[in-house]
Amino acid sequence: MVSRVIPVDPFDLVIFGGTGDLARRKILPGLFRRFCAGQMPREARIIGAARTELDASGYRDVVAEAIGEFIGHHDYTKDQLTDFLSHLDYVPIDALGETGWKELQELMAGSPHIEAYYFSVGPRLFGDLAERLQRWGMADSECRIVVEKPFGRDLATARELNQTLATYFNEDQIYRIDHYLGKETVQNLMAVRFGNMLFEPLWNAQYVDHIQITVAETVGVGGRAEYYDKAGAMRDMVQNHLMQLLCLIAMEPPARFDPDAVRDEKLKVIRALDPVKPHHLVRGQYGAEPGNEEEMPDYRTAVDNPRSRTESFVALKTHISNWRWASTPFYLRTGKRMAARSSEITVVFKDTPHSIFAEDAGRHRNVLSIQLQPNEGITLGVTIKEPGPGGMRLIDVPLDMTFAEALGEEGAEQVDAYERLIMDVIRGNQTLFMRGDEVEAAWAWTDPIISGWEARNDVPKPYDSGSEGPTDATELMRRDSREWRKVSP
Repeated sequence: MVSRVIPVDPFDLVIFGGTGDLARRKILPGLFRRFCAGQMPREARIIGAARTELDASGYRDVVAEAIGEFIGHHDYTKDQLTDFLSHLDYVPIDALGETGWKELQELMAGSPHIEAYYFSVGPRLFGDLAERLQRWGMADSECRIVVEKPFGRDLATARELNQTLATYFNEDQIYRIDHYLGKETVQNLMAVRFGNMLFEPLWNAQYVDHIQITVAETVGVGGRAEYYDKAGAMRDMVQNHLMQLLCLIAMEPPARFDPDAVRDEKLKVIRALDPVKPHHLVRGQYGAEPGNEEEMPDYRTAVDNPRSRTESFVALKTHISNWRWASTPFYLRTGKRMAARSSEITVVFKDTPHSIFAEDAGRHRNVLSIQLQPNEGITLGVTIKEPGPGGMRLIDVPLDMTFAEALGEEGAEQVDAYERLIMDVIRGNQTLFMRGDEVEAAWAWTDPIISGWEARNDVPKPYDSGSEGPTDATELMRRDSREWRKVSP
């Protein structure tokens, strides 16, 4: 099975922060993969814009080095790389001044192509870039801008950021990117729910016991220490990534698969979320790896803040107050330096109303597991009889749809989330991007949680590196006679 590649219309993409880490790791390698796949038209142009003093030739060298580092030389030919680099240009530019804007305007003047501007920079520069794009006549009603998270650090700053962007662009021109929504399995979640009669009738409080969403990382804060110690797991992961997964798993079927219909239903979920009670919340900080303290220090050492109360782990329980999910708990968990790198959504169905089997047959439940990383796929646990003589003994076996096995090597080739999302920007499809009111609603739910623990002067619970988080998180589930899914790759 070979996936279809549908070319997009010719475009000009300007990447502000074009020499930065995100551009080198994700954006430019992703565009190169789309070029090699035949999706990027030959008329397309990619223009890097950053403070670094380079000419076009120097920028092509930077991009070639990044592609070699993050894709690998064995995955493409020299001719493909040379051809791709010929589509690149560069403008040294000052986001806070006037340097480079005339040159960029001249490059973009008279272009008949779709124009997109990727703000691969810190949010503090969004307003300045937007203002200058308008002043220099490049922010017309047909162009698009892509903005990276964080979209503020609370409701007030998110609202201010939205108002700033709205001064220069219409909402349908603004693409707030969350790479989790570009993952193949996240979109497959919608296909599984709304494309199969098998699941949708069971997708409610009558049949679902609870839902778990876990995003576990093995890495520590690394080079993001300064940012992370001001943000923490709640702002960095729960408010956006986990919130988006929660919306997709819980939302009502939209009337049609179009951007506003989907985002309207996601917004209803956020607005129906119950406040999180203090005893339904656990925060943690990772400790040093035993025997390897220098390379894997504890959180406070890593951020150079011995009094830090910023969480590297969060687990919480919440409910959605609507007819579909009344009384069904949702458990969210994310953390750094955990036992394995794993992102998973788990739907645990209720027991059968009456078991006809003997007590020694055990307790068995159907569990639908959607793995987002590292191995994307969907597994459904089904109860069957254990083979062999000796009576009716029940066991659970998985019906496994790991993409690499189910679709074959070519069909299972996973397109990186950034590749898909950038192509959606060019198509003008906002389905997988967050709307302004959605971002503000997420912060309106998150802010009271953060202000609550700050008012209580909570101290995060310590947990061992390489573990599944603080023991308090385990107790959070045990109090409900439930348990977390094991964090495994």
